[in-house]
Amino acid sequence: MSTMTMEQRLALNKYEVDTEAHIRLKQDVCLQCEARSCLYVCPAECFKEREGKISFSHEGCLECGSCHISCGPEAIEWSYPRGHFGVSYEYG
Repeated sequence: MSTMTMEQRLALNKYEVDTEAHIRLKQDVCLQCEARSCLYVCPAECFKEREGKISFSHEGCLECGSCHISCGPEAIEWSYPRGHFGVSYEYG
């Protein structure tokens, strides 16, 4: 069994980062959300709370869909990245 930490495993992934985010937050819904589950379910910690608002950084997204499941389509517009962009697991 491997003794690598989650951070070490995530560092092995290859990303082709798109300039266009594939996930968009609906801030009017996020501002009213008390649970803020996106901060806890994302294994790559792409969601951050800053000054009372939730922000999302698509550059390290694992495309797992955890945020879409926890927050739902009423709060998040979720799709896979365009074309050849996104994460590649062949290295990790």
